[in-house]
Amino acid sequence: MEETGGVGGASAYGASLAGGGFDFHKFAKQPHTIVRFLSWIFSIVVFSCITAEGFVNKSHSPDAHCVFNQNDSACHYAVGIGVIAFLACFFFLLLDAYMPLMSNAKERKYAVMADLGFSVVWTFLWFVCFCLLTSQWSRTIDVRGIPQDAARSAIAFSFFSIATWGILTYFALGRYRRGVTDVTQSIYAESPPEQHTPYPPTYAPSAYTPTTYSPYPSSAPDDFQQPPFTPSTTTTTQPQGEYQPPNY
Repeated sequence: MEETGGVGGASAYGASLAGGGFDFHKFAKQPHTIVRFLSWIFSIVVFSCITAEGFVNKSHSPDAHCVFNQNDSACHYAVGIGVIAFLACFFFLLLDAYMPLMSNAKERKYAVMADLGFSVVWTFLWFVCFCLLTSQWSRTIDVRGIPQDAARSAIAFSFFSIATWGILTYFALGRYRRGVTDVTQSIYAESPPEQHTPYPPTYAPSAYTPTTYSPYPSSAPDDFQQPPFTPSTTTTTQPQGEYQPPNY
């Protein structure tokens, strides 16, 4: 159920890339658009059933009370959840239609994150609404004069809303994951990672040159070598074998 669009099927966060224009037929056929429209219809059914026929008065009392065990809080809670869900579905439908026109990836990311967070919260709130209406209806003893079809319809479509908002959560999570993957791949495509060698540049095996030493002893002249001993030229040599008396 991946949605692709734009040139060559390129997309970001589940919507076609900016500049591709808005295609209403493609937008209407997208799975998350269909499920969101169903959630919009279900919310209308819930709050309209309760606001129209959810408050009745007994023959002996002029005050109208909620048909769900005369618990007005249950009716007010269901109406509030339904009205907010109705407005939210309309808002997110417009946001999904506008998303292909967003050129900033961060704006798309925030839009998908808002959709994901709201869908998670409203899935839980619809579950609470279903449990509350079911519990109060099971405790309602006197059902005379109560429009039972409207009460059962509110309960049934509260349950259906749990399923649709859960599916919207799944779609939003999938779009967020695909968006993060697409952005990461585009970053690596624009600037590939550098190749790192296991050695620093100055110590790389190809750049290493060993130090050469001259053989010992060195053939070069040593400036500090003393000259060999030479006899003094002023010394007079005397012939051997003749005695020379000392001079007094």
